[in-house]
Amino acid sequence: MRSALLQLFLLAWLSTAVTAASVDTVETYSNSMKKVIKAVVITPDSYNDTEEVPVLYLLHGYSGNYADWVKRDSKLTDYADQYNILIVCPDGGYGSWYLDSPADESFRYETYVSRELIKWVDGKYNTIESPAGRAVTGLSMGGHGALYLAFRHQDVFGAAGSMSGGVDIRPFPENWELSKRLGDYARFPERWNENTVVNLLHMLKPGSLALIIDCGTDDFFYDVNLKLHKDLEYRNIPHDFISRPGSHNWDYWRNAIKYQLVFFHDFFQKGIE
Repeated sequence: MRSALLQLFLLAWLSTAVTAASVDTVETYSNSMKKVIKAVVITPDSYNDTEEVPVLYLLHGYSGNYADWVKRDSKLTDYADQYNILIVCPDGGYGSWYLDSPADESFRYETYVSRELIKWVDGKYNTIESPAGRAVTGLSMGGHGALYLAFRHQDVFGAAGSMSGGVDIRPFPENWELSKRLGDYARFPERWNENTVVNLLHMLKPGSLALIIDCGTDDFFYDVNLKLHKDLEYRNIPHDFISRPGSHNWDYWRNAIKYQLVFFHDFFQKGIE
């Protein structure tokens, strides 16, 4: 009897194991920065060489790295399977803010994520190679990065999100290595104005991007996110805005990504139908 039960248990475990998404750490080369950069790629179990799948680029925050999301949220593999999407978590450096820095030419993370990494992923995997099949989102610095990249590269991304994003960097001139990327705020205010998300809304037209913005009411970025929401409303730019009690932490982001994946899945389905 024990042997039979053990066999049943092993069969059940194996059936679960073989249907799980795969998690791989890959190395990509950035020609613009002349270095190898790592990324995590989560491939859904249903992935094959005949069906093109959409891709979500998921960005980490300041002081993080490519492995943050997969280490902190064990359900990402389930989401990849559930929605049949490829999830790519690139390394954005300790504090790149996903910019091509005008103050430090060794930081070219806008070019890396929006061009070099996209090209590598599309060449390696069977993806939908159009904005209808690409979305980008992230937390904190990555929330700024996701909107920044999507606004500036609407030929690449069709949907974008932000979780607790630093969507206006100007109130924080002494924080998070921003002055290393843009120079001193007092000396180079034009750089800060040109590279903050809230000042890029003129690039948008109603419906040009599917947008979802999420920030907790106890977050130090809440006020700038609320202003972004109101500015988007003023410009008649459709978007989802989510606000609920919560702070700047992984408990909030693990919850937020669930809602964002539903949003992106709906966006991808519209492109497939």
